[in-house]
Amino acid sequence: MGFTELVHGIYRAASPQMRIRRQSFIDELRIALTIYPYTEETALLAGRIDGEQTARGTIIPYADLLIGATALSLGYSVLTNNARHFRIIPGLNVILL
Repeated sequence: MGFTELVHGIYRAASPQMRIRRQSFIDELRIALTIYPYTEETALLAGRIDGEQTARGTIIPYADLLIGATALSLGYSVLTNNARHFRIIPGLNVILL
């Protein structure tokens, strides 16, 4: 989902030049980083987290839920400058930029 958000930004660019810059950035990321698939295991984990948190009255935005569940399923931390929603995902290690 994190990668989807970056691609989304390409198509929201205010100018053709910005769109080209964003596309180039993503092309470089695709070469340098591993993009992990959203798996059945991740879907089950995200559903459990969402159900448990919703039952407590806590809503986690869908994109953040999927990113957090993917990180948890892989044993990774989330590096972000907006930790608000990630911090409410149980067991997720959040690192602030």
